[in-house]
Amino acid sequence: MLSQLDHLSVAADGRYATDAELMFFQSYLRTARLRFGLYQKLQQLESKIVQEVLAQLKSRNPTALQVGDQDLTAKWQRDTVRTLRYAAMASLIDDPDLYRERMLLWFQTVMRSFGAGHSCNVTYQAMQVIVRKYLSVEEAAIICPLLEMSRAVLGEP
Repeated sequence: MLSQLDHLSVAADGRYATDAELMFFQSYLRTARLRFGLYQKLQQLESKIVQEVLAQLKSRNPTALQVGDQDLTAKWQRDTVRTLRYAAMASLIDDPDLYRERMLLWFQTVMRSFGAGHSCNVTYQAMQVIVRKYLSVEEAAIICPLLEMSRAVLGEP
């Protein structure tokens, strides 16, 4: 939505926007209550979601978050929480482009420098399954594409 507002402010500079240019507002308003509820639900469930994803990762591969003697679980948790929070905000404001450009593309460089592509793949695949347990179909339809985008951008190429 913010990207669309920015584009509209440039496109309609010095004139009134057309009805067609304002249609994204109608779309947003139809889903605003759902988005607010989803945002609040993700905020409440964040810890549970992250812990369940972690348990699933460790059950599949107990050393998945270890590099040599170093346990990267705490770093993984911080990174996963950060990504979930940004995805929640992108859901709230209906702006996947902003999420991709301002968060994921920057974070991709960080994840690749750590060689964390496989971890990102399995993390965001598992997270999509887990959030579906707690969310309505409509809520999952909003957040899961962002989680899939996270997997695709941050995961192994």
